[in-house]
Amino acid sequence: MSASTVEKQARKVQEFRLRETRILESALELFLQYGEDRVTVEMIADHVGIGKGTIYKHFRTKAEIYVRLMLDYEREMAALFQSPKIAEDKEALSRAYFEFRMQNPEKYLLFNRLEEKLVKSNSIPELIEEVHKFRARNLESLSDLINARVSEGHLEDVPPYFHYCASWALVHGAAVLNQSQFFQEVIQDKEEFFRFLMDIGVRMGNRGQRGRRLRDAELGTNG
Repeated sequence: MSASTVEKQARKVQEFRLRETRILESALELFLQYGEDRVTVEMIADHVGIGKGTIYKHFRTKAEIYVRLMLDYEREMAALFQSPKIAEDKEALSRAYFEFRMQNPEKYLLFNRLEEKLVKSNSIPELIEEVHKFRARNLESLSDLINARVSEGHLEDVPPYFHYCASWALVHGAAVLNQSQFFQEVIQDKEEFFRFLMDIGVRMGNRGQRGRRLRDAELGTNG
């Protein structure tokens, strides 16, 4: 194979990947703007500036676009857990997790919705299984980080899922609050409120908190 042929093939592969990235970015933008149910493959193609048929060279269905976006999101999370910042300072984990999820709460809730739809429809179970396997690896990494913090005496000695499920519940509630029209009017200083909420998340599960609450409760009863 000649050098020019190799270069041409490499260029085609690069163009293919760049186009795929544009498709995914455009799809995500449209899903967030109009809602995934209202967005068609034609709309995505128009947004990218390509023909509808070209989309199908990359993705067989819109559901496959959903899964690819979800996988990319999980990969971003994996990169967070493996970052030098977390390795050097595991106390930064809760803050980094909260910031990652809440930097774009609409995107977080979108992926949560998409997963529920795909699981319910059972249309592409093999791809959903891939997402779940990737997430399981993320949770394994997260469990290792939590166990290290428990061993160091910083976190309550409970199963790791107590910690990450509690964090998920806090983040999920914060994301829902962010989209609630009622609470949009109640929370006047949103930036400071979410900073306050994040500080709670960082302290949540720290060693000794449960003991203090139990002691306070006993003192209150005895008093």
